[in-house]
Amino acid sequence: MKIQDIQSHEQAPLTMDGATKARIRVLIGPDENAPNFYMRHVEVEPGGCTPHHAHDYEHEIIVLKGGGTAKAPDSDRPFKTGDVIYVPPGETHQLVNTSTAPCELICLIPAPRDCSR
Repeated sequence: MKIQDIQSHEQAPLTMDGATKARIRVLIGPDENAPNFYMRHVEVEPGGCTPHHAHDYEHEIIVLKGGGTAKAPDSDRPFKTGDVIYVPPGETHQLVNTSTAPCELICLIPAPRDCSR
């Protein structure tokens, strides 16, 4: 078992095309030899966003702090602290921080993936 503080993980800019004012920490991933899921902590500054993208796997997100707009093909929906977001495989999505405070998210993706972007 491994227990670590979120802040003890290195934070880096989210480098996918279209991401702005966003940073990421890999909390559980290849370094832990996690066989099924990777866990990431994402921070998005006010006015920032994750990339507008899709992938072939599902994506689970919990909003720790802040809020904004979740963009999807069928509609844009607001999200806030405490919300849980499920993105099915293949669905185009983007999270935009429309608030005046930083937004913090935990997201899970299946392993093995490039989890640092």
